[in-house]
Amino acid sequence: MTAHETHLTWHGGAPCLWVWDGHRGAPATVLFAAHARLFARPPVGRVDRIELAVPGTPVTSVPCLKLSVPHLVEQLADRPPSATWTGSLRWTHQAVELAMETTGSGRLTAVVDDDEVGLGARWIPVRDETLDGAVAALHAAMPPVVAAGGGFAIDAMFDRLVDAVARQGLRWERWSPWLPNSRKRPVGTVRGTFQALSDPTVPRLRVAYGVEGTTDDVRDVARVLADERARLNGEPVVRARLRLHVPEEADGDWRVGLEVADAVDAGRWCTAADVWHETALAVDVAGEPRHVAVLAGVVRRAAVALAASIPVLRSLLDDGEPDEVRLLIDEVGELLELAPRIAAADVELIGPEQLVRSSARVHGSAQPAPPSARSGGLNAQAIVSWSVTVDGVPVDPVELARAEAAGASLAHVGGRWVRLDGAQVRKALQTLQRNQAELTEVDPATLLRLAARGDGDEPADAVRVDGAGWVGDLLAGLPDERLTEMSEPETFVGELRHYQRRGLAWLTFLRRLGLGGCLADDMGLGKTATTLAHLLGTPGPHLVICPLSVVRNWQREAGRFAPSLRVAVHHGGERVRGDDAPAELATADVVITTYGLLAREADVLAAVSWTTVVLDEAQAVKNPHTKAARAARRLPAGQVVALTGTPVENRLSELWAILDCTNPGLLGTLAKFHQRFAVPIERDRDADAAARLRQLTAPFVLRRTKSDRTLVPDLPDKVEQIAWADLTREQITLYQAVVDQLLADAEQESGMRRRGLVLASLTRLKQICNHPAQALNDGSRLAGRSGKLTRFDELVDELLDAEERALVFTQYRTMGELLQRHLAERLERKIPFLHGGVTRKGRDAMVDKFQDGTAPPLLLVSLKAGGTGLNLTAASRVIHYDRWWNPAVEDQATDRAWRIGQANTVFVHKLVCTGTLEERIGQLIDDKRAIAAAVVGDGTSEAWLSELSTDALRALVTLEAGS
Repeated sequence: MTAHETHLTWHGGAPCLWVWDGHRGAPATVLFAAHARLFARPPVGRVDRIELAVPGTPVTSVPCLKLSVPHLVEQLADRPPSATWTGSLRWTHQAVELAMETTGSGRLTAVVDDDEVGLGARWIPVRDETLDGAVAALHAAMPPVVAAGGGFAIDAMFDRLVDAVARQGLRWERWSPWLPNSRKRPVGTVRGTFQALSDPTVPRLRVAYGVEGTTDDVRDVARVLADERARLNGEPVVRARLRLHVPEEADGDWRVGLEVADAVDAGRWCTAADVWHETALAVDVAGEPRHVAVLAGVVRRAAVALAASIPVLRSLLDDGEPDEVRLLIDEVGELLELAPRIAAADVELIGPEQLVRSSARVHGSAQPAPPSARSGGLNAQAIVSWSVTVDGVPVDPVELARAEAAGASLAHVGGRWVRLDGAQVRKALQTLQRNQAELTEVDPATLLRLAARGDGDEPADAVRVDGAGWVGDLLAGLPDERLTEMSEPETFVGELRHYQRRGLAWLTFLRRLGLGGCLADDMGLGKTATTLAHLLGTPGPHLVICPLSVVRNWQREAGRFAPSLRVAVHHGGERVRGDDAPAELATADVVITTYGLLAREADVLAAVSWTTVVLDEAQAVKNPHTKAARAARRLPAGQVVALTGTPVENRLSELWAILDCTNPGLLGTLAKFHQRFAVPIERDRDADAAARLRQLTAPFVLRRTKSDRTLVPDLPDKVEQIAWADLTREQITLYQAVVDQLLADAEQESGMRRRGLVLASLTRLKQICNHPAQALNDGSRLAGRSGKLTRFDELVDELLDAEERALVFTQYRTMGELLQRHLAERLERKIPFLHGGVTRKGRDAMVDKFQDGTAPPLLLVSLKAGGTGLNLTAASRVIHYDRWWNPAVEDQATDRAWRIGQANTVFVHKLVCTGTLEERIGQLIDDKRAIAAAVVGDGTSEAWLSELSTDALRALVTLEAGS
């Protein structure tokens, strides 16, 4: 044994390596001196002594250093052997290289351990014949002096090395924790598990990462990982199922049978009988005949678990080969009631959906009442016929009542079996009886309350109402896009826009039913003109109530759009006084007054029978307890119309107040509204309550915003064009070198390593197209080295000559900084750069100065920092220095300039290097935009490209001739 030879041993199975100096009696200082030549820095460890037993020599106590496996891997990985290394150190290096090769090929999987120490996570290799042979060869080549330090298992040692190599790699790679069906598990459990798998210290999960959920959650994660490991080893991963067979005839037999199905592909399954007879189906699910035994074990375990927890399934164990059980109808009901126990036994219950979940509901079919005999016009009443249904199928209420009284949990309805909820059936029958007695002819408001399930105390799914004619339109909520445009009256001066005509049709529809509404269009969309057109459609008198500041505006707009109307202003010196005031006011077509005067002269105004009352800026009545709000409710009117751009400013009670003015009693009392809607929605975020409120109010609130471009036809055009650029000789050389290396590596690599390599290479190619200085990151000069930068300079000169302003987007902050430096040198002024590192105050200042023209005409913006939340309409040019290959992200950036308030056509320039991957990916997105968007998704950038075959990758990145 040579002096100062470094040896390796596993000591007592501990997760460490013992490196020691074999020179008898060598002091500790010699040990450290020897390692100083081996390691880049002094290793973290401690000096100890172990007993060395070399055959034929006395037991020797020698000094050693206890060294962690991760540190040894860090020192030996990617390090060529030295001629001075001893045989044992060379052998250790071979073991590390084999672990690196195994990890790099992706032949490893994760394991979660739950032992007496606690929960832990580690990586292990997936063994096959090739790897087993390599490990065996490594064991055979072990130097005797290594084994002399104490016996150890080569397999355990190799597993430790693979785990250390995997952790070291994950520390430097950006990787996303993934687990099949992980959305079904607590996020913290999955995240904590995979954090532990990338930590070189091999921590315990709960202590180090505060893993959420119960131990069962972690064990569930462990089982999924075990399933993946089994698949890699070629073993089947299956789950037990219990299928309920429904008889075709009402008096037929019920059967429940055991099955096994692939855990991922549920379409690959077979019955327990297939397993016992080893049929072709069973072999297909098992993968190989020898694995049918795995399926048999799953079936037996499921049968034992089910028989122990489900009394009606105990007979499964009567047969040595459990298969199926025949049940009576009452036993089927018991089985369904115990469905949670079946799930707890890790068995899935399969059966017709109506047996798993069904419902009895009261259904109302509403039709418009016939026209009234007196007027021959529309009768604003609905005739409702009531019935009871089970899963949408009408049933005889007498038979349903008989089944409920008998306690039956299953019923044969419409040629199929359904499961019944006794309490729900009783409630539905009671509701049916009450509605048939009390609600056969209803007004529109009552009909809507029934449809929104806000009348009475029925459960949320107890009543359903549908209808035809105006009833169907009302129940559908009268969405804006379904409204037919209505032409302006002949006496209207001017032309309404298309959306105003739909608003006019909506107001007219509600008036025919004796209903009011809230026109809640954004300010500037023409609520006043729409309302005046509506007032022209029927004789007055009409009353407009508005803030004092708006009175003259109403007077002017009426004179402009409806000059045929006789307009009276009831305020100030023009106010009508005396006992004859109501009669005199009634002679005008339109009376305009204020909320202040309404509160003071409520009796006078209430003495007139108004055709229409208009509440402009209706937020003035959002507090129902004010004098003005109370007076507004007293006004007699055929229709009340509220106008406001903010029907809800702070609380839902404001919406109640406005709609209670337009349609008194629609939403019940304020106290009941708070109980049913305001509290559940505002405090508890109750989605069902919000949906019911939307259904109830949708016909009465018409809301349009300026952000809907279909309403704003004046927005200028957007012109997009490609600005082509040629690569310089330097760029071509760098580009070709990356392509050659990428294609060579992509042919050899696979799995996650290949995907990472492809994405890294594509990113580097994009950077080379931008500028060599970005790709090399060497701080070198910029001018004359990039064809794209030269083309960019030409665009900048062009827009400066035209005295235009431009936004310049890049997805790379480093490229933005290079452009900022280049422009400062070229233009002799500093160009601002808006990126994620700029403070909110600095961001606002940049935007304000760019908008008011006090800043330079160029603004550099990083794509993500400028994707949303900015209004930069001072720019009429947009330059994308580098393309973001998700078109939605690119469009969001462009829309910082192309938005409401833009007065000029916006020209968008997208810089693309000819003959490169930039050109071909641009073509792919343009030709198959919908498909690309679906594959790329939001924010995925180039990830979809990593899956391309090597041939497709070659076609994408290879330079075209002449580039």
